[in-house]
Amino acid sequence: MLISQPYLGDPNFERTVVLLCSHSEDEGSFGLVLNRPATLQLGDVLELPGGSVLPAARIPLGIGGPVQPDTLHYLHQQPGLPQAESLGQEVYWGGEFAPLLDHLLAGTIRPDTVRLYMGYSGWTAGQLAEEVRENVWIVHPNAAGKVFTLDTDAFWRSILREKGGRYRVLSNYPTDPRLN
Repeated sequence: MLISQPYLGDPNFERTVVLLCSHSEDEGSFGLVLNRPATLQLGDVLELPGGSVLPAARIPLGIGGPVQPDTLHYLHQQPGLPQAESLGQEVYWGGEFAPLLDHLLAGTIRPDTVRLYMGYSGWTAGQLAEEVRENVWIVHPNAAGKVFTLDTDAFWRSILREKGGRYRVLSNYPTDPRLN
């Protein structure tokens, strides 16, 4: 996980937590912002059989990042989904969407075991490493399991508090220090 510093200044990543799904120094990095809820639900962006009355239609969407906001990405807890990539701690990224959607519509997968995101966060080769060196991001290793345990609204603060020490202090940093 990548946790933004409280004074980042970039509205796309201000007080965000990003789950890094893929990272290569040669090819770049791909991640999903975990704590930017959208005002849309799955039924708003996909025409579903049965319409908006199904629980699957009410799955909230998040804003995964500023890159290609017209694409849908997902994290889930379904180890048997074809082509899904394990991120550790029983969290999977992507895979074949049709079987996942079929299970959601049939009610054989609980909606709270899936997180859907519009767009993604991307870095070119070497860019993320440079941002980490410049202290843009706080790295929190082996934390994929937090995706399904922390409240989206308080995710940034909660994860910093959990890290403890100086990070706990950062979690209380005011949004605008001039108003402190």
